[in-house]
Order: sequence, then structure tokens, then C-alpha cells
Amino acid sequence: MAFAVVAHYRCAPADAATVRDALLKARAGSRGEPANLAYEVHEVVGEPGGFVLYEQYVDEGGFEAHKAAPHFQELVVGVVWPLLIERTVTFAEVL
Repeated sequence: MAFAVVAHYRCAPADAATVRDALLKARAGSRGEPANLAYEVHEVVGEPGGFVLYEQYVDEGGFEAHKAAPHFQELVVGVVWPLLIERTVTFAEVL
């Protein structure tokens, strides 16, 4: 059963360009992962600094491998997360 991740990120509007750039670079690397089925980055309309990510992996193990990937560690953990003022993540199994 496929494993999905929906992440809501919010940063200060002044940091939005930096976060957007890092998320788009992370998307490029993530889509090349063998277990990745989808990786979409969305910017929330009317909410400067608001982002929604939708990710899908063949299984939860694929998501764990994603978190260990160098591009995730460098871009998401190293650049994006320190700039966030709010982060919520939902995990789901695709029906």
C-alpha cells in the first residue's frame, strides 16, 4: 500500500523566496528517488509564506529512505526547517 505525506509549512513572508527555492530543489532530488511516486510543492494562495507539500512513496520504508537522502538533509532539514514558524505533517495510507 502506498504511503502519503501531507506537510503544511509556514515561514515569515520575508523568508518565502528562500523556502520556495529550497523546496523546489528538494522536489527535483526527491522525484529521482526509487521509491518516490509523487512530490508536489504548492504555495498557499493568499498566505505569503504558506506552503503545502504532497508526497507519495511506494511504502513507509521509501519515505524513511527519503528522509535520509542527502538532498533532504541539506535542503529541508538544513535550510527550510530552521526558517519555519509552523510545521504540521499528516501521514496516510493510499486507498
